[in-house]
Amino acid sequence: MDKSWIRMPRTTKEYLVGLNQFLEFAFKNGAIEDRIKCPCPQCCFGKWQTREVVFDHLICKPFPQNYVIWVMHGETSVLQNSKSREFTQDTLPPKNPVELLINEAFHGFRQERFDVGPSQIVAEEEILKDIPTSYDKDFFELLKDGREELYEGSKYSKLEFLLKLYHIKCLSSLSDKGMTMILDLLRDAFEFAKIPDSFYEAKKTINKLCLDYVKIDACPNDCMLYWGDDVNEETCKHCHTSRWKLDEKNTNIKVVARGKKKKKRPAKILRYFPLKPRLQRLFMCSKMEEHMRWHMEGGNKDGILRHPRDGEAWKRFDTTYPEFAFESRNVRLGLASDGFNPFGAMSTNNSIWPVILVPYNLPPWLCMKQPNSILSMIIPGPRMVGNNIDVYLQPLIKELNELWSEGVQTFDSSKNEMFRMRAALMWTISDFPGLGILSGWNTYTGFACPSCNFDMKPCRLTHSRKWCFVGHRRFLARNHKFRLMRNHFDGTVEERNPPKKLSGSDILQQVTNINVTFGRQEKLNDKIK
Repeated sequence: MDKSWIRMPRTTKEYLVGLNQFLEFAFKNGAIEDRIKCPCPQCCFGKWQTREVVFDHLICKPFPQNYVIWVMHGETSVLQNSKSREFTQDTLPPKNPVELLINEAFHGFRQERFDVGPSQIVAEEEILKDIPTSYDKDFFELLKDGREELYEGSKYSKLEFLLKLYHIKCLSSLSDKGMTMILDLLRDAFEFAKIPDSFYEAKKTINKLCLDYVKIDACPNDCMLYWGDDVNEETCKHCHTSRWKLDEKNTNIKVVARGKKKKKRPAKILRYFPLKPRLQRLFMCSKMEEHMRWHMEGGNKDGILRHPRDGEAWKRFDTTYPEFAFESRNVRLGLASDGFNPFGAMSTNNSIWPVILVPYNLPPWLCMKQPNSILSMIIPGPRMVGNNIDVYLQPLIKELNELWSEGVQTFDSSKNEMFRMRAALMWTISDFPGLGILSGWNTYTGFACPSCNFDMKPCRLTHSRKWCFVGHRRFLARNHKFRLMRNHFDGTVEERNPPKKLSGSDILQQVTNINVTFGRQEKLNDKIK
């Protein structure tokens, strides 16, 4: 049958003739009690409708363009006679949003992996018994929850209800205890609904989507992390402070009861969000896959600075590392960090530091949007980390080194292939105090200007005792009139040339012999306790 009418406008005669042929075929081969699964975007193969309703829906809404083999409406001969059992995205019917989310999260995972075709009916319980790994088992359990109705006749599945409820919790900053109370109320009011017993049980279902975070214990004085070779240490190797939270007398370790088990409470915890699975997810998502190649394949390249890819640093990086630049799917990242008070104006003695990564492969109208920013870690307070931020950045730096040197196998859903993805951190984004914390450069004295470096001429105000930098006239042309104006500036004539721009090797040579000690040392002039 000619199916070219699927891509034609709905107002044409060809579309109307083809739609009637489809309805005749579907009601002849795939109807049950004079009803078929409606393929319109609104029903999305999930509702059984009569011929008149399906006709009205497909006149008002477009026919799914990728649905060219009508496996849901009786066209099985094409699949049975096919030599291969591979089903691409173009031959499968569109999924509902939850199933699409699950398939993208598990990079195009299909049931043919277990040699199960669409014409075979296999109980989900039998499939789950034969699944070899927990990764595959999570996939089928999510599919099962995604297809299971919350109650008979509900418009929401069990998984979709939990995801929407979890979204409300995140936007409203509700506590886990509050969510458990809400679930108890819903379960008591709607006894026929399949609602989890607690929010803990609901999170166990959502966590199967594979975007969890890692808790890493830290020294309360920011000296070290308890990870790698030090994961089993009980005290800090530098300041010998206990890893665990102590009672008010600082004598006994606090213990939290979790059911029948008792667990020690760490004094400080770093929340780290692994980077590799989040970058892989960008190429699995059907809405983002093509945009990840925009920096090379799309946009206007007329020399006007619209995106960092038009800048000097980007082009020089491509020249220095041509192998990295050759693969358009390699990721360019920017790192941003700043501290804020999580409790608003109620307390000024608390500060946490999130570290955020921005993927600059995306076009300018997407890369700075909040949903596309990648939260890398949350550094706990209550005090500003200062130069000790290097201690907390260790897991991220290790992962970035692996992504640069080795890469990670990633599934590209747009090209339906695996490739080795690499990543590079291009630059950092911060305010001036944040620059001092991330780079270690002292931004509080006369050497604060990172452009002038040691070739500076600072001025300290007499009464306010603040540093100011009035040597900005040296960047002007040699014949500029501002260079000769003494009374309007600091009373001198500016004759210096602009400072020399230091290369990365020059800066590395300056900091080679610096010995940095991490942690918070007690000062002698602290208040007597």
